[in-house]
Amino acid sequence: MAQRYCTLGCFLALVYGDKLWDVPVPSEKFLGSGKMNWEPQCQYQLRHLQDGARISAILPPNIEGHWISTGCEVRPGPEFLTRSYMFYPNRLFKALQFYYMDPQCHQPSYSLVIKGKLRLRQASWIMRGATEADYHLHKVGIVFYSQEAMSNIKAQMNRTCADFVSTGRTWAPGRVYELLSDKADRDCTAAINFTMHELSLVRLEKQYNSQQMGGLVEKLFLGDIHTEISERIHYRPNGYQLPLQSAMHHVYPCRVCEIIYNADEHQPPVLPQTLQPQGHLKGKWVSSQCEVRPAVLFLTRYLIFHDDNHTWEGYYYHYADPLCRQPTFTLCARGHYTKVENSKHVKGGTELVFTVSKVWVKPLSQEILQMLNTSPSGNCGVAGLWAMGEEQDIAGTGGCDVLGISLPHTEYELFKIEQDNSGRHLLYLGERPTDGSSPSTPNKRPTSYQPPLIQCFDELTLPSKQSLSMDFAPNIAHLSLPHFWALLLMFIVLHILRLN
Repeated sequence: MAQRYCTLGCFLALVYGDKLWDVPVPSEKFLGSGKMNWEPQCQYQLRHLQDGARISAILPPNIEGHWISTGCEVRPGPEFLTRSYMFYPNRLFKALQFYYMDPQCHQPSYSLVIKGKLRLRQASWIMRGATEADYHLHKVGIVFYSQEAMSNIKAQMNRTCADFVSTGRTWAPGRVYELLSDKADRDCTAAINFTMHELSLVRLEKQYNSQQMGGLVEKLFLGDIHTEISERIHYRPNGYQLPLQSAMHHVYPCRVCEIIYNADEHQPPVLPQTLQPQGHLKGKWVSSQCEVRPAVLFLTRYLIFHDDNHTWEGYYYHYADPLCRQPTFTLCARGHYTKVENSKHVKGGTELVFTVSKVWVKPLSQEILQMLNTSPSGNCGVAGLWAMGEEQDIAGTGGCDVLGISLPHTEYELFKIEQDNSGRHLLYLGERPTDGSSPSTPNKRPTSYQPPLIQCFDELTLPSKQSLSMDFAPNIAHLSLPHFWALLLMFIVLHILRLN
């Protein structure tokens, strides 16, 4: 069954050239007789995800150690939280989930203390690059930090787990109360819609980046959380949450990492309040990582918003692999957007309405090409005339049934803009529904976010190492710096001797 994933959640990122799908040729600057290739920042960021980031997936993953959030996370609901997970050599784990009343994770509400055992199984048959796992919970405790949170949970317990609160114990902030005990055969976690199914899907990535201290960043991706709270208990992940990062090998600088690392259930992390940038969509935004959607969709995005006439363009590149190196097809969408108001339901978010009127599709794999050419006539462009690497406008057929695209199309969206530790602006758009549908009505508007996009500009960025090594003479490019200077000095000396 085709997934419905139109507008901002599904189309891919390309950059402009002379034609719609052309990648612009980098401009050139000269330094002496050597040539350096410079390129637009947006294009550099997309290419960096493919060949410059040096990302590798570790199979089987060794997840022993301490893993932490790098910021305030938003789960569907919404729920604002930070996480601190510890995995031990004997397969035991202790997971701390800290929940907050605000979107900056500055006002702790309560925390969950989760203990159990995890057994990694085999590589996932469904999600490439992931490992399936089994887990067993031994204990789950809850600690309150506010009277409001304590009263709310107590009321839920009275409805679903009356025996637990009728024990006569006094509910007090700071104490740990057992929600689940394997030995006592007690489980009251359903009262707060709790599940740890995220542990059933694991992916470990190592990223080597010379700009980071130590050069290594380790990321732990765990299974995604269903966007419908009522479905969480039954749902088995086929996507990921935002990754946790190793406490030893994380991005620098990261003040938040230190705060979460030093926290525990008795002293929850209180993240610093930060001044949020103004919520202007105007500009260009590009993926910061190879993104994953439920139903095994891998993609990168490149979005352009024009503030003067409130139009937008979305370029989305779909891949067959979790490192986004094997393209399958690209999509381009155009339409209009309207900023509605600050969200009353999701603190810190702003509501939007997006419309899509035009979409182009470009097949880049034999499988997609065959699927498009064998689609029923009139359902997806001109059947039988699809060609590898050539785009077609599908607006004339009202979209493309086999890709789940319907035109024209309207979606009710959510967004927020933040800054990272380097001062770059980040754009968070609403998370796509887990069931593959689209937020086509106001009551389906997202309550959580996709991975952030980074703001990029048309300015030329520094040449890549690959460009440098390719543009200079082959007999010099591979030399280390000391060897290069030694040869240069020898050349100068010989030249002086020749003159004498």
